[in-house]
Amino acid sequence: MLKKFIDSVDDLVAHSAAGLVTAHPDLLSLHAEPLFVRRREPKRGRVALVSGGGSGHEPLHTGYVGPGMLDAACRGRVFTAPTPAQVSAAAQAVEAGEGVLLIVKNYAGDRASFDMAREELEIDHALVVIDDDVAVEHSTHSAGRRGVAGTVIVEKIVGAAAEAGASLDECKALGDRVNAATASMGVAFTSCTVPDAEAPSFDIGPDDMEIGVGIHGEPGRYRAPVAGADAIVQLLLGPVLKDLSIARGREVLLHVNGFGGTPLIELHLLNHVATRQLAEQGIVVRRWLVGNHTTSLEMAGASITVTALDDEMLRLWDAPVHTAALRW
Repeated sequence: MLKKFIDSVDDLVAHSAAGLVTAHPDLLSLHAEPLFVRRREPKRGRVALVSGGGSGHEPLHTGYVGPGMLDAACRGRVFTAPTPAQVSAAAQAVEAGEGVLLIVKNYAGDRASFDMAREELEIDHALVVIDDDVAVEHSTHSAGRRGVAGTVIVEKIVGAAAEAGASLDECKALGDRVNAATASMGVAFTSCTVPDAEAPSFDIGPDDMEIGVGIHGEPGRYRAPVAGADAIVQLLLGPVLKDLSIARGREVLLHVNGFGGTPLIELHLLNHVATRQLAEQGIVVRRWLVGNHTTSLEMAGASITVTALDDEMLRLWDAPVHTAALRW
């Protein structure tokens, strides 16, 4: 028997979205058909941000709708892209006079839905594609590098710029720049169980870990025996820093993300170890984000994301934000 709080797989995504909106009536409004979550108080005279993807990664994306981040987010079925109709309806609903920036993770299904939605839109819009996962360059599971936890970083920084009145072209350029300055790598101890499948996405032994795993349970670079925190952080940080070519003295944002089944006590341990290892390489961590932000249902594991900061990115990261999952 599948042990999940689910009466009907068909109703899961819609009822979960309704529960999110019910818990945050001051922030959020639900559009039931086609399904998307939007800000309760519409933006005026600013660029609007719309993102989305498959469910199962909560709080991504709907948890980041609100002042300082997204204007709307679309949820598909678990690990399945939203439909083009959802994306286009959300964009049209929140357009506030200065165009819409669409933010999409680099998966074939997500890209196809957003591209088809763009063909229907008669409003000014632009697209930012997130591809921060350095685990793979070519994969049967995605069109090149995957978009993972770096999505939250892009949504926060560009959301702050849009809130401050940046133009659509400026938001697009900033999103591409933050994405290029961001790299992620993940590790999993267990798989996850998609409700439709009623079985784990992949098999892994009790003494093994998957290095470079994707957020849908896609295979990583290799499988290895389970190691301690210090060794695992080295395995994750190595490819990230190589990809970014960060020089000594550079300031960065460090994001330690849980996949849904790893307790915070362990995520904060990883944060401590990663901060120390970065300092040993002469890299200065200026900001931290620790927690379950881009999850994979109940998968036990974590990812490390590094963003090479500049003064503008740091200022926009610090700007106020008020969403269900992120606020300061």
